[in-house]
Amino acid sequence: MRILHVLSADFFAGSVSYAVHLAEAHRAQGHEVVMVSDMDQLPTGALCVQAPITNRRHPQRLRNILLLRRLLREHRIEVVHAHSRAASWVAYFAVKGTGVPLVSTVHGRQHLHTSTSLFDIYGDKVVAICANLKTHLVEEVKMQPEKIVLLPNGVNFADQAPELATQVRPLRLSFIGRFNGGKGERAAQLLQHVFPALLREFAVLRVALVGAELEQLPAAGKAALAQLQAEFGERVEVVGFTQDVPQWLRQSALVVGAGRVAIEALGAACSVLALGEAAYAGLVTEANYEQAAASNFGDISARLQPTTVDYNELLQDARTFLTAPHPAGAALQARVQRDYTLPAVAAQVLEVYRGAMMQKRVPGFIPILMYHKIPLEPLPTKHRIFVTRDNFEQHLQFFQRRGFTPITFLDYLAFANGERDLQEFPARPLILTFDDGYTDNFTNLLPLMQRYGYRGVLYLLGDEQVRYNFWDVDSDPTEPRCEIMSLEQKQAFVAAGWEIGAHTLRHPNLTTLPAEQAAQEITVSKQQLEQQLKTQVVSFAYPYGGLNEEVKQLVSHAGFAFGVATDTGGLHLEDDRFQIFRVNMFPEETTSTLFKKTASWYRKYYRFKRKK
Repeated sequence: MRILHVLSADFFAGSVSYAVHLAEAHRAQGHEVVMVSDMDQLPTGALCVQAPITNRRHPQRLRNILLLRRLLREHRIEVVHAHSRAASWVAYFAVKGTGVPLVSTVHGRQHLHTSTSLFDIYGDKVVAICANLKTHLVEEVKMQPEKIVLLPNGVNFADQAPELATQVRPLRLSFIGRFNGGKGERAAQLLQHVFPALLREFAVLRVALVGAELEQLPAAGKAALAQLQAEFGERVEVVGFTQDVPQWLRQSALVVGAGRVAIEALGAACSVLALGEAAYAGLVTEANYEQAAASNFGDISARLQPTTVDYNELLQDARTFLTAPHPAGAALQARVQRDYTLPAVAAQVLEVYRGAMMQKRVPGFIPILMYHKIPLEPLPTKHRIFVTRDNFEQHLQFFQRRGFTPITFLDYLAFANGERDLQEFPARPLILTFDDGYTDNFTNLLPLMQRYGYRGVLYLLGDEQVRYNFWDVDSDPTEPRCEIMSLEQKQAFVAAGWEIGAHTLRHPNLTTLPAEQAAQEITVSKQQLEQQLKTQVVSFAYPYGGLNEEVKQLVSHAGFAFGVATDTGGLHLEDDRFQIFRVNMFPEETTSTLFKKTASWYRKYYRFKRKK
């Protein structure tokens, strides 16, 4: 993939570090990366181009836009990634009419002025680095929720060994961060109201000030620092900017910081007082970790609110910790490394890029139809989840007349991943899905599909012992008992080029299960089907359409690329790959209803009609 990053910071801010780490991770995988920035040098092997992106004067903005358009042509850029509002503004106009998608990462709260609401300059996909930021973008900026992806900053923890969790550290408290803007105000308050008391109470304590823009520390902070140096001498260590932050983390018992600093510190098993521009989130523990992470460890509030901090509370927390200092602990360290590890985040960002490309270049609504049983005769069932063989053949004839091309999710993924040329993507794609794996799918459905040259997606249960639809029959004895296919019959679909998807082990409603049990139903079903059928399983169908955010996360963590729902989901498949809208098919479908359910406007119509 050919990626262009656009940055507007003229110093090495957290957004710059984020972009550089992404660039290096993607370059290591063979992707081509170009970076445009105010800075003349960046610590990356990517091609760097200097441009005053922060300059918002209209003549300079025009020059910036023309520069980006030239780079798009010269390097055949496939996706642009902007890292600030100023960068998004010029990138938005640079990609106009080119077919190149724009992805923006929002690193902090956006100013709420008229242009923020009137002009959506953030592009096709927006990465929010924490939960509070996503809430802010939806509720205050009024951004479309489906275009926002929640992805944290990625951190390279390669040098952070587990044994650091038990390492004895010097009694050093380090403030790590910028000394300008809001962070500088925080540092000044610490120098005036917290550090003097701690240095006097703990005779061996050292305080380190690590970070850029130290000369921009507010005047009150500079005066307090001078007094501390005069009183405590070398116990006050003024480090300033350094590229070896990990060394200071290893040599600190306690770190005061937010955002990336807090993440790196916790990943090194260093205890953290999370103090950011928005709030003080306290000493980070396993108990308050999720709440602290939601604010990017104190940097971002979900809604506009006062940013006052109780420094007496912070002083007491620091005093309590320093009385009995201890590492953050192996469990918390492991969790942070799992959530923020750079390889995983970089891989997810690539998925965002690919999703933005597909959203830009493929039809807005791909009809994804949901079938179950294909019997010879109508079934006496109140659920009406069947279409007789003769009626289904009429469906196939309709699809052919309308010029639909059947694809599978595996096909879609091949296009999205660049394994197949997007120029070959069908003009009128159609995905036919069949749930549960009934025997009549083998006897009636498969021969018909082969006759018409169609393939589909078959969602199977992972437990081979399930041989009939007990989830219907056990709850209602009047329901007809319908047999499930044998292993050999399932293998026939694989041999015919069908995609196999997972449908849990035993068809429970996942939203009613404890998380561990739901995770097992999801993960083991994938493993069992791949082992039994020797095929790749990339998509998952939620039984009963039962899903919530937690279940969707479990599906993603299990290694699936897609999760298909029932009558819920976005207007485009890429709005949410784990809640993909499927259309229910019933016995009484007619040419008119088939036309409606495969029309490009059907999803919008359904959402309006059902308020979904």
